[in-house]
Amino acid sequence: MQNKWVVLLAVFAISLGVILAIYIAPPSTNDGQSLHQQTQYISWYPEPRKLSDFEVTQHTGEAMTNQDLQNKWTLAFVGYTFCPDICPTTLAELNSVYPQLTEKVQDVPLQVWFLSVDPKRDTVERLNEYVNYFNTDFIATTATHDVLFPLVRSMGMMYSLSESTENPNYLVDHSASVVLINPQGYIVGRFKPKHIPGELAVSDMQQVLADMSVILGHG
Repeated sequence: MQNKWVVLLAVFAISLGVILAIYIAPPSTNDGQSLHQQTQYISWYPEPRKLSDFEVTQHTGEAMTNQDLQNKWTLAFVGYTFCPDICPTTLAELNSVYPQLTEKVQDVPLQVWFLSVDPKRDTVERLNEYVNYFNTDFIATTATHDVLFPLVRSMGMMYSLSESTENPNYLVDHSASVVLINPQGYIVGRFKPKHIPGELAVSDMQQVLADMSVILGHG
């Protein structure tokens, strides 16, 4: 009986090791170096983070769930269409490097996801007009706060309403990082905004381009 338990424990340990190697260990490039070693700017998380289960509405009116993150790399950004500076600047700069990023795609495609955290004002119609102004390939979504709060938190980001929504010009405080979601639907890292006095705190798109070129080229 004791030998039986030893065998079972050994099998369990081997299985656990395989799972950890697949889902947690950094993926390697063809020359044996991990993407963590090959990239310079992205802040990799110690372990991939599972997103909360979600269903949001795209700017097209279609639903989007965790399943829509499978089998592609996703650059995600939290914001809102009434944002006066960080959001339009980030989306415009993402658009500026998007053609170069798509040229680097090997086997796994890339998508850009703008997650609105202002459901009161950001209707499907407004999101559709807003995101198409920047790039018709980008995805914009909306949802109620009971979906948004756990989703944004699971991304390692935050947002909060800085004042009453009775004021039509209310602002929404939100993280400015661009996060990276892997083809298994896990958050794996983020491009942090640069903090330079007198300048907007937005992610450096040349840094995004440099690291994502390596990641997308890996497949």
